[in-house]
Amino acid sequence: MTAPLTPPHQPPPHDSAWPAPEPVPPASGGAPSTATELRQSAVVVAASVAGGLLLGLLWLWLAPRVTLFSDGKAVYLKNSEGESAIGMDGTFVLLALGFGALAAALVFLIHRHGGIALVLGLAAGGVLGSLLAWGVGVWFGPDRDVVGHAKAVGPDVVFEAPLELKMGAAALLAWPIAAMLVHLGLTALFGPRDPEPEDDGTTWTEPAPHQTPPAAPQG
Repeated sequence: MTAPLTPPHQPPPHDSAWPAPEPVPPASGGAPSTATELRQSAVVVAASVAGGLLLGLLWLWLAPRVTLFSDGKAVYLKNSEGESAIGMDGTFVLLALGFGALAAALVFLIHRHGGIALVLGLAAGGVLGSLLAWGVGVWFGPDRDVVGHAKAVGPDVVFEAPLELKMGAAALLAWPIAAMLVHLGLTALFGPRDPEPEDDGTTWTEPAPHQTPPAAPQG
């Protein structure tokens, strides 16, 4: 009987000359820690709330006005078929969508790594910013006491109705929804990718199967 031969191109596993695989060092520049992400998220929320002040002022400036008048007994719409009331909501929603998209783009440009904390910060900041914008528009807009305002200006005098949001919930969710969708899309298209495994050039060859030598002919 003959012992199986080890293929010349592959040393046996117990051979000390066979080089052991080198450990791969961990990749640097990975995602930040949880504490860092929470701090970044808090900054996003604070910046969004500050942006809500600007949104409220723009809404107050751009929203169409509903005009009223009084005959001394009741208050009436000057133009009963006008679309100004719908325009108030539409103006707020369009501005909120723009603010949400802009906030998401800025967050992505500053923090390319993404992260659930940043997304939650965009959502929470969008809701708080929208609430602040609503409050700013109502507070600094026309007098909310319609009856008192009508009595103050007198009968048959046209005056402006206070700013209102008929679709309050939908208008307040426009900013956070736009921010999350835009940030998700930017991350999917331009976000960092996982590195591909590197090839170290080592070629592995399967050992030749063991063959039993043919039996010698018996004479």
